Parts: sequence; structure tokens; C-alpha cells
Amino acid sequence: MIPALATLLVFQLLGETLVLLSAAPVPGPVVGLALLLLALLLRPASLEAIKPTAQGLLQHLSLLFVPAGVGVMQHLQRLGDEALALGVALVLSTLLGLAASAVTMLALMRWQARRHAGGEGRDGG
Repeated sequence: MIPALATLLVFQLLGETLVLLSAAPVPGPVVGLALLLLALLLRPASLEAIKPTAQGLLQHLSLLFVPAGVGVMQHLQRLGDEALALGVALVLSTLLGLAASAVTMLALMRWQARRHAGGEGRDGG
């Protein structure tokens, strides 16, 4: 478990370092996760060493939301004062997210249909 945790933290550190050095507008942990994915694609055998620890972390993921919940409770009055603006923002962002997903799905379906119509999919892949 300790080596797997150390591996996860090293990739997070690599991501943070790359973001810091490049000033990329992406969170460091996201870059670290992408690097971890790349490493696992290159060495699939490493997945078995990390998998139990990652699953354990995911099972207890809800504990990471406790500080956010405490923060919400501390600012409950402010949330009440700005409820209309927050509600509108939540509804609009949800609708925009759904629309973006629908447009992306349609584009991918059209691309896949063109690909299969062109005969690229005959070899089973």
C-alpha cells in the first residue's frame, strides 16, 4: 500500500511541478493523473500494484467532501442571500453542459458513421 500511495503522490508532484514550470492553466493533479495514465498504458503490469490502493481511496472519497460541507455550513447565510444567482448559475451551467455533451455525441456519431461507411472498420477494429 505504501509504495502505491508513494507512486500516486509522485505523479501528483510531477504534475504540480510541470504546471508550476510551464504556467499551464491546468491543475497539477490533473496533469499528474494524465502522466499516470500514460505510464500505465506503457506498463500495464503496474496497474495491479496500484489498483487496490486506488480502489480503497475511491471507496472513502466521500470523506474528502467533509471540509467542503463545513465550508458551506459556515457561509449558509451568504448562500441564502445569493440563492437566486446561484440557482440561475447552476441551471444554466447544467444546461450548457448537457448541450455540449449532446453536440459532442452527435459529432462523434457522425464521425463514426463516416468512418464505417468509408470501409475503415472492416478489420474488426
